[in-house]
Amino acid sequence: MKWRTTATIAMCGLLSLGLTSPVQAGPKASSPKPDAKAVKPVDLDVMFIGAHPDDEAGQLGMLGYWNEYHGMKAGVITTTRGEGGGNATGLEEGPELGILREAEERKAVAYAGIEHIYNLDALDFWYTASAPLTEEVWGHQETLSRIVRVLRTTKPEVILTMNPSATQGNHGNHQKSAMLAVEAFYAAADPKAFPEQIKNEGLKPWRVSRIFQTGGSGTTGTNGPACETTFTPAEASNVIFGTWQGYESARHDGNRWNTVQTWARREYVSQGWGNSSFPTTNPASIGCNRLTLIDTRTPYPDPNVGAGTGALQGATLRAPGGLPLGTEVHVRPQKWEALAGQPIKVDTVLYSEKAIPGAKVTLDVPAGWTVSGNGNVGTLTPRKEVVKSFTVTPPAQVTVGERFLINATLTSKKDGSGTSSARVQGTAPVRGTLEPLEEIADFREWSVRNKVQQLDALIESLLNIPSGGTRDVKVNLTNHGTRVESGTVKLNVPAGFTVAQQQLAYSGLQPGARTSVTFTVTNSDTSLPTANRAPDNGAYRVGIETSYNGGSAIEPGVFNLVPTTTIPKAATAPVVDGHGHDHEYTGEVVDISTRWEGTAAPASDISGTAQFTHTDDALYAVFNITDDVLGTLLPAVDCKRPRRNDNIEFGIDPRGNSANTSTVFNVALFPATNDPANGNPPCFARERDNHQGGPETAPGLEIASVVTSNPYTGYRIEVKIPFSVLPDNIDPARMGMNVLVNDSDTQDLSSQTRVGWSTWSGVRADPWRWGNAILPDLTARPSAPKAPIMPDTAAQSVNSPQTILQSSSDGVAPGGYAALPDGTVKIKKVTATNSKVSVELKVKKSGTARVFVWDGERVVAETTASLTKDRTLVLPLSGALPAGSSLLVSYESGDATAGLAHQLR
Repeated sequence: MKWRTTATIAMCGLLSLGLTSPVQAGPKASSPKPDAKAVKPVDLDVMFIGAHPDDEAGQLGMLGYWNEYHGMKAGVITTTRGEGGGNATGLEEGPELGILREAEERKAVAYAGIEHIYNLDALDFWYTASAPLTEEVWGHQETLSRIVRVLRTTKPEVILTMNPSATQGNHGNHQKSAMLAVEAFYAAADPKAFPEQIKNEGLKPWRVSRIFQTGGSGTTGTNGPACETTFTPAEASNVIFGTWQGYESARHDGNRWNTVQTWARREYVSQGWGNSSFPTTNPASIGCNRLTLIDTRTPYPDPNVGAGTGALQGATLRAPGGLPLGTEVHVRPQKWEALAGQPIKVDTVLYSEKAIPGAKVTLDVPAGWTVSGNGNVGTLTPRKEVVKSFTVTPPAQVTVGERFLINATLTSKKDGSGTSSARVQGTAPVRGTLEPLEEIADFREWSVRNKVQQLDALIESLLNIPSGGTRDVKVNLTNHGTRVESGTVKLNVPAGFTVAQQQLAYSGLQPGARTSVTFTVTNSDTSLPTANRAPDNGAYRVGIETSYNGGSAIEPGVFNLVPTTTIPKAATAPVVDGHGHDHEYTGEVVDISTRWEGTAAPASDISGTAQFTHTDDALYAVFNITDDVLGTLLPAVDCKRPRRNDNIEFGIDPRGNSANTSTVFNVALFPATNDPANGNPPCFARERDNHQGGPETAPGLEIASVVTSNPYTGYRIEVKIPFSVLPDNIDPARMGMNVLVNDSDTQDLSSQTRVGWSTWSGVRADPWRWGNAILPDLTARPSAPKAPIMPDTAAQSVNSPQTILQSSSDGVAPGGYAALPDGTVKIKKVTATNSKVSVELKVKKSGTARVFVWDGERVVAETTASLTKDRTLVLPLSGALPAGSSLLVSYESGDATAGLAHQLR
């Protein structure tokens, strides 16, 4: 199924796309001659790779400091334009919203001196926690190829990206963009990856020096400048650099970069950030940006080196006493799992842009480990890769799960020295782990393929159990040793849980092979708190004790206890009138008041209950919400995107087994609209689900509400959901269900507190952690799933004047596509009057031309034409041509694009 199409949008009415700010937000409009020589592509130092406009927001202070005081030129690859997100400023959505968000991003990053944004035209569909779903929508090879092309064209030395791990609440788009960034780090250097870029497009492999994940877990001794030199990582083997956010910016009148970053953040107004509060100006209270090293080809300094540039030293800045820039020491262990007494081959890949005489590489291993191998190189020849291999052997005892650094130091006779590193993890001959969720299993398989297993450090093994329920718990066993193993697996569960048979045996497990055992676990104490109401953020800790020949090891796991309710059948179908009478709803009163996200608030501010019933063909619910301030009422035409005001999100997973929300029903219920002519009625919209959209996606759904007044104390919503609109038939024994309440106490389209029933970080996208609903009187029917209907229009770079203008001056083709050969399209002649602009285009191959008159803030005129030969296009004007206007042309032929610009006046 292809879920992405090219969308052409009318932009004449699109306002507020200004590109001006305290720092120029993009390249100035160029005025090339009709036959101007092709522009040489820009050469960058740092590239941030994210999923949406605004993903880079938290790094702009650091990037601005690097730019202002160390000359670092940064760019941003943004995989989508965020057209699936919310809009706090207007009614634009889809591609039109994407173009608006691109403008916001350009204005924001300009504060950091960034002029180069590369949008890849992938589709932003909705918030999801699923990287696999994201990959299915974006297309893996297609998106990766464009990232690699941009890297090979702009040649950055350092990549910054997001958290690629499937940790709780991590946006699936963020995960996937970061996973693609990691793959691109390796692929851009590999001549076998996307060889057509090298053979047909004239690009060359590009060896990015290092790649970081933004953020870093640990503790700092103090804030202020010392935060760069007093940081201790939570995982001792992690390499984490810090850049103080308190450096002053002469460019911004002496304001500190944490303040400038907030100015930048306020440019993302469509996302509700226009009123972001300013941070402290007290230097002693200002902290650091953190970057966690994913991989590096180049030596790096002590992470606590200070000066705000440690992350760059050895890559774009030469470290004091360090090797010349362009020198690489890439450490590549051939195994991740380090087994006691079993040797591991470790390759050190050496490379340099200049001759390094008297070169020698040595390994430094943990205490008790041994290393053998000859690291003498002699003269390291320029641009010739040399591999020196070593054998590293762990001691007889290794702590299972502990991670160990292997450091490689390259020295030379006169050119300094430098150290790089890689990690391995202690393991047991046989390890037993909880069967991972689909999303986590996918990520772990990816990390093995790309040899970045250290990235799963933050991922816990999680399984849900319904309160009072029973489920099978599978433990996967892997033999990492060299001999056939037999033994037992014991599942140690916390108080309140029982195991039918606590210890199970396995036998005859061959080296490298896998097997599993399955336990039956019951939550025997129904008084235990569910969701994040439980201690430790709702984690009930499990120990998996696996024995093998000569010993045993314990692996951790977590049970998440989800709430359960029984939904009775109605004697008579309720009348949906917003009252929810007691005789209609006879079942349990469900508390939906647990804080899920946002600011803590008393029950009088936000709390609520829910009751449910059903007939043979529909589910009914009534929600009673206590609230003290009614947030912004949306107009009926803007009934969508619930995280902006007061409303309820009601989710149903018919079979209780969905991995992501593309196979669920999820509806946002708004108590009232700004529609006084019709009595300000309630409205609803399906969100982040099997068929996102308005009432047309849920025929037969009924909604009614009662909103209190004089004084306002809350609202009640009653709803009927026909079973026919659900994406599958209900399993009466395990239907998944959740209720989440968004509370806004302001009129600026933002919510402050969110409460609900089954509440965890990211739970709106994690149906496997929704509550369990039992419908004992509903007849069971076999599964009959409906295929997801996804959004299918993404904003396209060839339709973006902002992108075209940039492309005309930085030499990178719009959208990350292949660049059309020089001279494929030329602006031959331009004439402008007060009534029209005419442009004669000269073309060498057929294609589609999109022509815009752009005044720096909005489109004044536009036209699109399919061309097979030279042609003059005319753009009528509705008034005088604004000063500073440019004529912008994108040309698309096959899978290649070009951007041209001509200054008008």
